[in-house]
Amino acid sequence: MNLSAVRNAWNRAAHFASQSISHTLLAVTARAAIAAIFIQSGRTKVTGLLTIKDSTYQLFREEYRLPLVPPEIAAHMAAYAEHFFPLLLILGLCTRGAALALLGMTTVIEVFVYPDAWPTHLSWAAPLLYLIGRGAGKWSLDRLLKLD
Repeated sequence: MNLSAVRNAWNRAAHFASQSISHTLLAVTARAAIAAIFIQSGRTKVTGLLTIKDSTYQLFREEYRLPLVPPEIAAHMAAYAEHFFPLLLILGLCTRGAALALLGMTTVIEVFVYPDAWPTHLSWAAPLLYLIGRGAGKWSLDRLLKLD
């Protein structure tokens, strides 16, 4: 098989993939994937529906110290954000804003908490940037309400 034949086969496969994998499928997958990460993190900070655990306050006092934000306030902000914004993503409601908020949170974590965890944070940033740039897709409340 010559190089031209390989290139043509590759281009046909790439064209098929680009036609078969829609923005809507990419968006719903990105929404679910990144929402799951933040919800799981949020659930570790609370008991019951949204009662902040004592261990969460301790974590924000000792390990997650942020400049200018008292640990008790930061603990509440993080726990609520990790529940509220992923819920918006799952629903596809205010998707760009929710993704932007989680990208901001990711940036704060990267800069102030775990600066050496940039490969993980970059893997979170990628779907968030996609959602900010492209929106929620057809399977979303944004589309239904004509917000996208």
